[in-house]
Parts: sequence; C-alpha cells; structure tokens
Amino acid sequence: MTARTDWLIALDIDGTVLREDGNMADDVLREVARVRDLGHEVTLATGRSVTMTLPVLDRLGITPTYVVCSNGAITLKRDVDAPLGYSRFHVETFDPTEVLSTISESLASANYAVEDEHGIYRYTGFFPDGALGAGSEKVEFHDLLHQRATRVVVISPEHAIEDFLSVVEKMGLHKVSYNVGWTAWLDIAPDGVNKATALERVRDLLDVPPERVMVVGDGRNDIDMMEWASVAGRAVAMGQAPPEVKRAASEITGTDVEDGVARLLEAF
Repeated sequence: MTARTDWLIALDIDGTVLREDGNMADDVLREVARVRDLGHEVTLATGRSVTMTLPVLDRLGITPTYVVCSNGAITLKRDVDAPLGYSRFHVETFDPTEVLSTISESLASANYAVEDEHGIYRYTGFFPDGALGAGSEKVEFHDLLHQRATRVVVISPEHAIEDFLSVVEKMGLHKVSYNVGWTAWLDIAPDGVNKATALERVRDLLDVPPERVMVVGDGRNDIDMMEWASVAGRAVAMGQAPPEVKRAASEITGTDVEDGVARLLEAF
C-alpha cells in the first residue's frame, strides 16, 4: 500500500488562525484554502467548546473529517446528517467535585465554570462576555459539583499570572490534566486528556504517518501537542507564544498580527 503523502495540519484558533482581537486575516483564509485544495487535511485543535469552534470552521471554509475541541476532551466527526455537519465522536468526562473543592480552598474569590459534554457551561462569579458561549447558566457553587464535566475553568483576575501559577502548582492536581492560559485562566481536563491525545487518535484513524503531522499554536495548552508532533513531525509556535511554548516547538513562525499561519502555509 502506498504511504500517504498529504499532511494532517492541526491549527489552534485564538492567537493562531484568529488574531487576539478576533479578526481573521485574508492571507490566512487564502492559504488555508489553498492548502486544503492541495489535498491536505487541515483541521482545528482548540480549547474552545464545540459551539464556539464550528463557526470558525465555517469562516475558514474547511470540513475536516475530525475536529478537536475542549482541549482534547471532545473530538467531532464530520456527519452530513447532523444539524451542524458534525457529531460527537469521542468524549472524555470526569467528576469535578474533588478538584473544585481543592481549588476553592486556595482560591476562594476565583470564578468557576464547568463545561458538560454538550458544550454548555454552568458558572459562578464573573466571566468576560463571549468567553463561555451561548447557553451558559449562572448557578451557585454547589451546583457545579457532582456533574460529569469535560472541563473545569477557573479565572482569578486578582492574581498575576506568576502568582496564579504558583498557587496552582502547590495544589497537587494529580488526578486531572491542567494548563494555565495567557491570563490567570486555568483549564482542567480529564486525567491524561489533552490536544495531543486527541490528535494521536485522529492521526491513527486517518492513517497519517507521524512524520506527516504539523501542529500550530501559541498557548500553554498547546505544549502537549507540540511535544507530540515534534517527535517525528513539525511543531510550530506562533511568534508571540510564551517561552515555554516555543521551547516545546520544533520551529517558530510569525506572530498572529504578522499572519504567521499564512507565512507558514505558503511553503506547502
């Protein structure tokens, strides 16, 4: 059997295909479409929920077989009979009770949100407009407990990112996977679940050789997929990525405002 020569290209959304202001550059649109038309499998691997991911697929004009959402906890599969063109193919959940109880002891004034397998958040405190997507519901803290979750989100605006990282490290969150975003934003996923574990499943299903994988991202939640892809393929950090993300990558492209994704794809 002839080995595949097309690539699996997994792109992060925020700060990668989208600039931080939410705009998508014409150059990025053009290059994603061109590479798609060459026959490569261009997909998204994002921390966003399903409902906040599908509109970006539409904006990009791509219909990949699989899409990774919620930092790997949800993998979608193309389904033309589904209302939005995709159905949930693989979902990982966990009971957030213990981790919420542990964190709240150290971060009593933080704001908490729990995402279910349908991409709906229940939350306490305050979250920025648009951060949780449509259908989110404000509840009491105890209402967040004892429900299966694909993700727990914690934000603590009063903490600087360095202080927040220090607090999180001291918690000893052994039973879940977690990463901290650009601000004092903590994403907690089911144990051992991240973008890399989901993308490895996708790669295997599509029968793409590891050396034909390329990932692109800019955040700390991209470190696992950077380390995974760089073993045999290409792991590309955006130019504005934090130092630890760049260290995990095998190469660096331009920043989001420099249309780094477009510059990278021009070589395909």
